[in-house]
Amino acid sequence: MAEGTLTISCDTCNHEGTSACDDCVVSFVLGHDASDAIIIDAAEARAVRIFEQAGLLPALRHEARTG
Repeated sequence: MAEGTLTISCDTCNHEGTSACDDCVVSFVLGHDASDAIIIDAAEARAVRIFEQAGLLPALRHEARTG
């Protein structure tokens, strides 16, 4: 993974397969295709937060699994 990027994948999320997926920006962007991932840089992450705060995108609910 390149420095300054964030990879968000349903495969690595604690909430995979739960009701949290229904209102997650990853599901929204990928159309509920959990086999894909989103890779964004810092500027794109800021833009996603701004759109989320404005109510234009659902929240990012990704929580990385540990262990």
